[in-house]
Amino acid sequence: MKSLALPGRDWALVVAGALLLTLAYPPFHLLVPSFVCLVPAVLLMARAEGDPRPNRRLLVQGFWFGTVSNGLVLYWLIVALWRFTKLSALAYLVTIVIMGLFTAVLFALVAWLGRKGVTVLVTFPALWTALEWLIGHLPDVGFPWLGLGSSLTGFPTLVQIADVVGARGITLLLVLANTALAVAWFHRRTPRRAALFAGGVVIGALLAAGYGVIRERQIPLREVGEIALIQPNVGYDEKRRSAPYLDSLVRALVVQSVVVVDEGDPDLVIWPEVAVPYYFDSFPSWEIAIQEHAARAGTPIVVGGLDAASDEYFNSAFLFDSTGRHDTQPVYHKRELVPIVERVPFIDPRWIDLDWFGGFGVGGPGPVYEVGIGRFGVLICYESIFEYLSRDYRRRGADFLVNITNDAWYGLTSAPYQHAAHLVMRAIENRVGIARGANSGISQFVDPLGRTYQSTRLEVKTAVTGVLMTSDVVPPYTRWGDWVGVWVVVLSLGLCAWAWSRKR
Repeated sequence: MKSLALPGRDWALVVAGALLLTLAYPPFHLLVPSFVCLVPAVLLMARAEGDPRPNRRLLVQGFWFGTVSNGLVLYWLIVALWRFTKLSALAYLVTIVIMGLFTAVLFALVAWLGRKGVTVLVTFPALWTALEWLIGHLPDVGFPWLGLGSSLTGFPTLVQIADVVGARGITLLLVLANTALAVAWFHRRTPRRAALFAGGVVIGALLAAGYGVIRERQIPLREVGEIALIQPNVGYDEKRRSAPYLDSLVRALVVQSVVVVDEGDPDLVIWPEVAVPYYFDSFPSWEIAIQEHAARAGTPIVVGGLDAASDEYFNSAFLFDSTGRHDTQPVYHKRELVPIVERVPFIDPRWIDLDWFGGFGVGGPGPVYEVGIGRFGVLICYESIFEYLSRDYRRRGADFLVNITNDAWYGLTSAPYQHAAHLVMRAIENRVGIARGANSGISQFVDPLGRTYQSTRLEVKTAVTGVLMTSDVVPPYTRWGDWVGVWVVVLSLGLCAWAWSRKR
């Protein structure tokens, strides 16, 4: 343990950075912390320069900075996974330790490149953003949860530029701002130079805000139609009870939906993820009840449920059309699965026969459904954090997106707020309207400017009907994709290769 020891002053910066990152993210969503949360990281690396063993100190600094900050932001992993397995504490620990190891390497690389003469204003923003890209692209365990750019989703005017650079681009700009403020602190005894760096951050923020104001006035919005979001608030353990109880859950959901349709006459109804808690083949009366409801109302219904095909089972979404049929439309099978709970990574999940160790099948590209009010694609649960899925739907002609989720397992933690925040970025990146139906909340609408409205409270049985807004604008990000993420990875690899060649 002595090898992981840090001086007291370093610990103060580690804790300060972790607290500031926590305050930047939902549910706090404070503005200033987003611009200063990584300043302690830059100050830490500078302190290591005078250490007789700088590399060791940098690795330890980075490890604790990454571990503590992710430990605070992702504390809800223990709460959420404890309901499924008592190994949740171990899963949480492994997650934050891996994040800590990644950050340790990042600290060491920034310092190494600095010794080769590359300014921290280039290396730290590029490497931090490249690490964020890497975490999101790890096979089977990719987890692009809350990149730094997403911390600004509470201030959508500031992130309208995401329609060009995406969430990853916002991260790059934020890390650059943090680094510039740290450099300004280094030059605090020369006010002119300090003002130059600090002033650059202020000017950059004003330019981003100015772009946001202009785009908010330029983007023409149009009404998609009236959509009803059903929030049944079924507890995480209720779907594991006996067949008669499951039958009562579905009957209650149909009744709730009928009442909403009769009162509001919406154009589309959305039930949340796995609203139907078992297979239609085992409970044919459920399918009949939904068919009759949709046909009687003449209203299409998106239904979250389970589906089996080709000896696999899937977390799925069904579209019952206005005649009550769903066999005319392909079933959507979820593509991005929650590691462990939905699918055990790297191995055949059938090798492990433990409760809540998932063996769900991986679906293919989702269909673009067409109903009377337009075309849409479905995102199930945390597929909202994978930017390529939303972009793919938009490129294939989706007028709006539907996100169905079950966040009951998060409880009253910060996770539901963090989860919902991703859709702000997806809406701005693709200038598309999004309807989010959540079992226990937060159900809400997001317009193409990233503004949320008619949001529900957590853990209440309710429903909300509202007019979803979208646009016909296809922005640069939809056409180009995550070009910032790709180029920072190329830049980072290029810098490392150049520095290595100089060493040789």
